[in-house]
Amino acid sequence: MVTKRVLAGLPEDADLRRADSLAREIFSDVANKWALLIIEALGEGTLRFSELRDEVEGVSHKMLTQNLRMLERNGLVERTVHPTVPPRVEYTLTEPGKALRIAVDAICGWTHEHLDHVERARERFGER
Repeated sequence: MVTKRVLAGLPEDADLRRADSLAREIFSDVANKWALLIIEALGEGTLRFSELRDEVEGVSHKMLTQNLRMLERNGLVERTVHPTVPPRVEYTLTEPGKALRIAVDAICGWTHEHLDHVERARERFGER
């Protein structure tokens, strides 16, 4: 976890604990299931919107659009429009997006590694 001691000397915008920090806003943007799954899917290469929707099972058109716009706004995804009829739009990770994918891959790996443990814990609470 990021602590105040580690962040000493950094601008207030870098402090995740501050409600008004840019770092917290970015963290909030990318730490949602759809953003993480989109980043994971785009880690394999450039995809069109429909290909992304197929890769990220269960995402609605609206949620995919909103998350792609947010990721583009944060400089993690690049959107390329090809001048064809109809226009062909492709999405790819930027360099910072590729760097973030390393962390997303670690989260995915953790999930796979601890899936059985979480499942057993949920069963104790009557969940599945």
